[in-house]
Amino acid sequence: MDPVYIYSILSMGGIGAILAIGLGLASKKFHVEVDERITQVEEILPGANCGACGFAGCSSFAQAVINGNTELTGCPVGGEVVADKIAEILGVEGETNETVRAQLLCNGGIKETKKLSNYQGIKTCKAADSINGGTKSCQYSCLGYGDCMEACPFDAITISDNGLPIIDKEKCTGCGKCVTACPKNIIVLAPETKLNHIRCSSHDPGKVVSKICEVGCIGCTLCVKACPVDAITMKDNLAVIDYDKCINCGICSTKCPTNTIEFNGRLIEKLIITDNCVGCTRCKKACPVDAISGEIKKVHEIDQDKCVQCGLCAKVCKVDDAIIVTYKD
Repeated sequence: MDPVYIYSILSMGGIGAILAIGLGLASKKFHVEVDERITQVEEILPGANCGACGFAGCSSFAQAVINGNTELTGCPVGGEVVADKIAEILGVEGETNETVRAQLLCNGGIKETKKLSNYQGIKTCKAADSINGGTKSCQYSCLGYGDCMEACPFDAITISDNGLPIIDKEKCTGCGKCVTACPKNIIVLAPETKLNHIRCSSHDPGKVVSKICEVGCIGCTLCVKACPVDAITMKDNLAVIDYDKCINCGICSTKCPTNTIEFNGRLIEKLIITDNCVGCTRCKKACPVDAISGEIKKVHEIDQDKCVQCGLCAKVCKVDDAIIVTYKD
């Protein structure tokens, strides 16, 4: 064999060996330790990569939560179950965040809201809204082309024959993608435990609303006056619920003349305090209308003329059968 070839092979082999040794030393010197907890968190995340947590994906969220740059409850899809598992991995106490679900604040579908014109453009809410706010007489109403449905990564939204989104509460994870996609800003995230929702977003005067929508808020303020805990206020001609204050009594829905307020619970007919009452005064302190009287360690009474059947007393009572609640059919 030609000596040139031998020298070439030896020199190339030597160079390769030197480079290999150099790379090996460099990998050790510049090695970055990966926190195994990041991998553990990734494994328990839903893997939807929906971005609802505010990060690019589940991997980015896992790194952020391990590095302390976001809350344990930051994954709305995983909810409390995932938050508890992350807390276990971190060796800390779990955090609690109330589960939220998407709520449509509009009931003005094809049947209820007058139509102004026929739209022939691209069949998306965003495109239709860009042309004079859409085809409906109410500029705040749902356009029904399904941008929210397309944005939902969990197939929790469908469009009804009446042109309104139907949100499947079992599938909805509260990720908020539909909220962002809606050009009318009529979808919000509300606590899952809240049963009252004002299905209107119009800020038009009541006289205008009554002419263009059968189920719109007309600003009569009856719900505001009826709410025993001041959870409803008027904002620019529209009744708005403060979910933090709402106690799910449903009284507002019974007063609304246009059926704009939807109540998904049971209305209370009567509340009675029995002899099982130990006089702890919890109910008395909780009553928003001072309808309960009684001395400490003695059976209390409810003034039925004052009682608004909100049920707060029954919720705070810790004694079995001390307060009997009867519901309307």
